[in-house]
Amino acid sequence: MAHILVVDDSSVDRTIAGRLLERNSEWTIVYAGNGKEALAQLAAQPPDLIITDLLMPEMNGLELVETIRDHHPQIPVILMTGVGSEAIAAEAIRKGAASYVPKHELVGGLAATVTRLLATVQPQQTRQRLQNCLDELQYVVPNDLSLLSALTRELRQVIDSRKLFSESDCLRFVTAVDEALMNAYFHGNLEIDSEMRADDPDAHYSLANQRRQQQPYCDRRIYVRARFTAGEAAISVRDEGAGFDLDSLPDPTAPEYIDRPYGRGILLMRVFTDEVRFNDRRNEVTLIKRSASD
Repeated sequence: MAHILVVDDSSVDRTIAGRLLERNSEWTIVYAGNGKEALAQLAAQPPDLIITDLLMPEMNGLELVETIRDHHPQIPVILMTGVGSEAIAAEAIRKGAASYVPKHELVGGLAATVTRLLATVQPQQTRQRLQNCLDELQYVVPNDLSLLSALTRELRQVIDSRKLFSESDCLRFVTAVDEALMNAYFHGNLEIDSEMRADDPDAHYSLANQRRQQQPYCDRRIYVRARFTAGEAAISVRDEGAGFDLDSLPDPTAPEYIDRPYGRGILLMRVFTDEVRFNDRRNEVTLIKRSASD
């Protein structure tokens, strides 16, 4: 069932558009008299698609398109245009509207345009809503940098969809997770010394590529568990290496270590998250980030 919002200050035009759409029993139609009323409807129940007039009091269709683009980019907007408003309609398309239908063509064109757009966006919207139902994800990943990079991107998409953090905080948190994954890969499972990266970066990566194909390293896996609540994300990364002595690590903020191309992973984890926990063996780290409202 698709939820469609029709926005027009003319009750006659709202009724015409609504009756055309109500012919489809799988669509539920709701109405707003201007842009501000539409935003109130959005806050109460976000629709799958919005159809709006251009010229309205309070907030016109162009302003509504810009607001939806900035705050609800997943919701497509169709413009209903009157004679003489073609230039404004073109501007609205440039600013984020998905399509437009001239009012004199509503009978033949509105339902078809809605059908086409819903077929495009509904699977994506459903997937996003389904992601918001997740409370835990688990991955078992081999020693493969391309898969670890893909996992980092996937986790960012999941975190983004839950709207727990600002865009900058999300990026920082995912950066911390990526550092944990790289530590698990190079230092945990493959047991490669960080200092080798500074002395000979090519040899560092060459040794990693060799070991990921040799026993016992090739059989080791990286275990990732992501847990979500309304105000918190916690991601654990565990390798199958021997662990390390956390107390023996040098202070990464000390002047003599600032310029090193390695050894800053734990510093970034601590700076970019609210809490960092290690298990007793030190082969698992849990990164916790809380939303700003908590």
